[in-house]
Amino acid sequence: MQQMKAIGFHKHLPITEADSLIDLELERPVAKGHDVLVEIKAVSVNPVDTKVRAKGTDEQEPKIIGYDAAGVVVEVGDHASLFSVGDEVYYAGAINRPGSNSEFQLVDERIVAKKPERLTFSEAAALPLTALTAYEALTDRMHITFDAKSNLEKTILIIGAAGGVGSIATQLANHAGLTVIGTASRPETIDWAKAHGAHHTINHHEDFREQLEQLGYSYVDYVFCLNATDQHFDAMVDVITPQGTICSIVETDQALNLSALQQKSATFAWEFMFTRSLFETPDMIRQHEILTRIATWLEEETLETTVTQTLIGLNAENLKEAHRLVESGKTIGKIVVEQH
Repeated sequence: MQQMKAIGFHKHLPITEADSLIDLELERPVAKGHDVLVEIKAVSVNPVDTKVRAKGTDEQEPKIIGYDAAGVVVEVGDHASLFSVGDEVYYAGAINRPGSNSEFQLVDERIVAKKPERLTFSEAAALPLTALTAYEALTDRMHITFDAKSNLEKTILIIGAAGGVGSIATQLANHAGLTVIGTASRPETIDWAKAHGAHHTINHHEDFREQLEQLGYSYVDYVFCLNATDQHFDAMVDVITPQGTICSIVETDQALNLSALQQKSATFAWEFMFTRSLFETPDMIRQHEILTRIATWLEEETLETTVTQTLIGLNAENLKEAHRLVESGKTIGKIVVEQH
């Protein structure tokens, strides 16, 4: 049996603990069915990585996480038909399968797409999870089209516009023809949000309505919440237009007062990027299609990668540093770890 290097853990620990992430040697998997085996060239770290690492019960077998990757196909399963050995690909993986923090990873081809040729592996690895999350939220949950003419009079408020998902959502919403209002509170995050498609910014630590009215808006047609759903819920209810849509990606332990949306006949929707792969939904291949479309826009330079920091060497030490940076809550864009 061939071996491979990987980074994982047995216990869900704070990142400051020595065993929170450890270097491992595991058996290299074999591609079967709809799977392809990818040699990992680069990964990026998202908030979901830190949440899965920090919370849970002890693992008998080492748990390998990592939900963004770019690499090269080295094997294809007997039912796989979308890719060939040697194809350069990018994807976000599945939350219920071993992740990308390893030399090789099995992934269902229906959630994989060819890497944009214009981008390096590191630039591509920064994108899949955030691009899928933003695209699915805008199109599948909020039913926004990319027909710019139909969106010219419409507005979207993106709470947390300078983070990983926000950095893509602002670009996509701008490309869809919406007026994009992003929240940001520091000079560097304000500049980043505006550089990536936000027409205006407001401070998420201050009153939303007052700031929006200063910009000339009484309501917004859409709200995309990427930070503290329960903390911002009342403000979102206040500023959403009648019959508008709010979408959030941030789980909460607090009960949300959905009745507050009743008078406005407003919609509240969740976006969870892993839904399709977790439940193997009939439309699972849509993620392949979305990433393929995103790749086209990246080739055309309609979209830009959002990587802001790259660490060289896919090992426990560098992944700990990436987790620490993400957990600080101060990161702008995405942090990538290259294999070599």
